Parts: sequence; structure tokens; C-alpha cells
Amino acid sequence: MMRRMRTLRSALTAAATAVAALGLAATTTAPAQAATPTPAHVFAPYFEAWTGESPAALSAASGAKHLTMGFIQTATKGSCTAYWNGDTSMPLAQSTFGADIKTMQQRGGDAIPSFGGYTADTTGTEIADSCTDVNQIAAVYQKVITTYDVSRLDMDIEIDSLDNTAGIDRRNKAIKIVQDWGAANGRNIEISYTLPTTTRGPAANGTALLKNAAANGVRVDVVNLMTFDYYDNAAHDMANDTKTAAQGLVDQLAKIYPTKTQQQLWAMVGIIEMIGVDDFGPAETFSLANARTVYDWAVSKGINTLSFWALQRDNGSCAGGAAADNCSGIAQNTWDFSHIFAPFTSGTTAPANDFSVKATPAAATVTAGGSTTATVSTAVTAGSAETVNLSVSGLPAGVTATLSPTSVTAGGSSTLTLNTATTTVSGTYQIAVNGASASAGHAAVISLTVNGGATQCTAGAWASSSVYTGGQTVSHKGHTWKAKWWTTGEEPGTTGEWGVWQDLGAC
Repeated sequence: MMRRMRTLRSALTAAATAVAALGLAATTTAPAQAATPTPAHVFAPYFEAWTGESPAALSAASGAKHLTMGFIQTATKGSCTAYWNGDTSMPLAQSTFGADIKTMQQRGGDAIPSFGGYTADTTGTEIADSCTDVNQIAAVYQKVITTYDVSRLDMDIEIDSLDNTAGIDRRNKAIKIVQDWGAANGRNIEISYTLPTTTRGPAANGTALLKNAAANGVRVDVVNLMTFDYYDNAAHDMANDTKTAAQGLVDQLAKIYPTKTQQQLWAMVGIIEMIGVDDFGPAETFSLANARTVYDWAVSKGINTLSFWALQRDNGSCAGGAAADNCSGIAQNTWDFSHIFAPFTSGTTAPANDFSVKATPAAATVTAGGSTTATVSTAVTAGSAETVNLSVSGLPAGVTATLSPTSVTAGGSSTLTLNTATTTVSGTYQIAVNGASASAGHAAVISLTVNGGATQCTAGAWASSSVYTGGQTVSHKGHTWKAKWWTTGEEPGTTGEWGVWQDLGAC
């Protein structure tokens, strides 16, 4: 997401050079499959993919079935190989998030992989900025689609990437190739663009990006506005600013797509809030009352997507604080914002045969090296009883799980045993027990607290005179910190959410 909007250029000449769809076919032999379409109205908050947490577990815990997962980028500027977070240990493969995404899909949700983001867009590692080969960019998009069987990709384009006209044109040409490939193989590829905004709609370069997409024949399904971080030193009613920004977007879209009705234009709108305190500070605070207002407005307008930055921030553990990766900065209960927005997801059909999953107890505390058990019970909630296959996700390192039995007929129960190693890091973990039948999928969450285990402070102490490169970790003031890029002299904990140091948690 973004930190600050800088002065924006006002014009872009759209290039419409055709690129043959056959170029993509030569890059891979992976078959196209018909992924489940994203609902017509969907709540899909961002999941911070660098934290080591399980998206399937947090999805179950929060009730957010669909997650926008950020971010995908290259490891170095000039590369055409993309990774999650630009981390070479997190390839675009089933080994990274594959099981989690499959689990969410079985539960009736999905992932929306997001390319770009603030860090990538300011370091030249956004894939279309980094790679100058349109066909290789398209191949990366296709790889994500076929690896995870997803129906929508998001392009988070801001800051420097918004002014990179060559990258904008390459990106849209690559998207066009992928959409043509999908159409030829019976697969609809949805594209959302995530853009910064003023309180009156996107600035000129955001509009220019959308015009370039139209000129290249790209079907843009959704335009997500980041309705936060205005940095204009003005008074803000964040809910009202969301409404005026969206109206400004619709007015601009009407000029780009003159044949669309107002209803169709509003159906292209997506909104991304930054819950609680944003990067500017308390003057730009999105409250729970704002969330309720925006929800009602979003339903009345028929917009496509409601989202926020980010799922891991949906708690009140740092009330009165500044913007942070892992809390909202306001007083709230955990998942308050998720619970307000979750009912927005619609357009799916309720299964004729359905069931529920419950774990008893829902929370347990163990000493590292010990074990605990819970009863996983199921019940028929609609139609007839079907076989429910059970699995577990969100297990931290050093924790293993067994289910006996691993499948039941809806109405039956299973015993879950969680075993911890003495090396398990102390902390509280959200562990999901997933149930999947032929018709539906659901989950229950167990909060497991491990005491007396290892600590995370194994990294060396931060030193102001040392030089650190991306990926290196340090310990400082009881937390472990990871450098996102080259740095020296910048104290962990002082650089802000979008700064060089990522907080990996308390030791």
C-alpha cells in the first residue's frame, strides 16, 4: 500500500501496439482450468504475506473468506523472476501458500494475489517495471493463475510505478495476452487495479494508467481506491472522503467507458480502507463508525470490492499508537472491522447440503514439549449428511497435529491432538481445523498458547554503525526486525510501517 502521494504527472499517450497471444502459449505448457469466479460483491482484506502466518488460519479466525495477498515482486531490479515479497525462499509454487489457498477455496473463499505494493513500486522490483519482456511478464501472471487456480489478479500500482509509462504499457500488454489466453481456454481472468486517490478521485496519472489499459484492449474489472494517506493536512471524515473519492472515480470511468451505465460503472469500484490510524497520523483515522457507514453506502451503490489494509492490523493491541503492521492504533476488539465488512460478500449460492465445524475447547495453553487435545464436532445445517474431510492449517514450527479420524459423516466428531516440541517458540497461534465436503467447506479455530518455549531473539543486536542488506535480521528493544533493503544508521522501530525495518514480533 502507499505512504505518501507525490506530485503526479497529468498526461500519458496510450500505446496500442498489438502483442500476439501466441507468445504466451510458448512460455508454459500448464493447462488452463476454470477457477471459481470471484463473487459479484466481495470483502477481501489484505493479508501481509511476509509475516509467516497462515492465510487459511487467519481467514477462518476473522471470517474473511477471500483475502487479497500482498505482495508479489522480483528480488532485484531488472529481473523477470517473481517471488512472494521478493523473497527467493518464497517462490510462486504450491510450496508457498498452495495448501492454504486450496483450503480457503474449499471453504468457499479464495485468494487474490497482488503484484506490486509500496516497496516494489519504489525500488524498481514491480514485475512490469523490472522486466522489459512483455511475454515473460505475462508468463509470470499465468504461472500464478495456474499454480493457485485463482480467477483474479490485483495490480497495486503507486508512487514511482505510476509515473513509469513504459512499465504501465508493458503491464497492460501482458495482461491483454493473459486475458486472451484465458478466453481461448474457457477461463475468465479478472483484473483489478489498486490505485492511490485524492478525496475527489484518482489523480491524473491514475486515470492515464486506466486509459492505457483501455487502449491496449485490457478488460479492467475493478479499480480499487486506497482511500487513506491523503497527506493534505486537511480535516477528514474518512467515510465521507471514501464516498467523494469513489464518485470522482466513477466520473472518470464514465469518460473512459462511455457505453457503460452508471450501475455498471459503480460495479467496477473497489474500496480499500486503512483501518484505524493511517500513516499520516490520528487526523486520518478510519473508525468503526466509519466502517459501518461505508458498509451501508457500499451495499447501496453496488460496488464490487470492500477491502482494508490489513487483516493482521484488525485488533486493538496498540490503542493510542501510530500506524503499525500488526495493530490498528485504536481501541477495538480483534476482528471488529472484519465482522462489519464480512457480510458484504455475496453472489454465491448456498449449498443444498451443508454442515458446521466446532472445536471444543476453542483455546488451550501448553508448556513447550507438551500436548493438548480438542474435540472437533460437526453438524448438519442443511440438506443431507455428507462425508467431511478434516485437515489442520496454521501450525507454527515445532507443532504437529493428528486427527482421529480424518474424515467423518456430518454429525460425527473427531479428536484433534496438538503436540509441541521443546523448541517451539513461545506465543499464541491461531490454528484452523478445516472441514471440506463435496458441497461446502467450513473451519473452526483453536487459539493455542505455548509457554516456556524458545524465544525469537536469536538475531544479533542492531548496531547503528553496521550496514544491513535486505533479508538480514537484528534484535532491538525486545523485538526481532528484518531489513527490507539496504540500510545503515536507521533505528528499528522508528522508520514507520513502510520504512526499512519490518517488525517480526516480540522476543
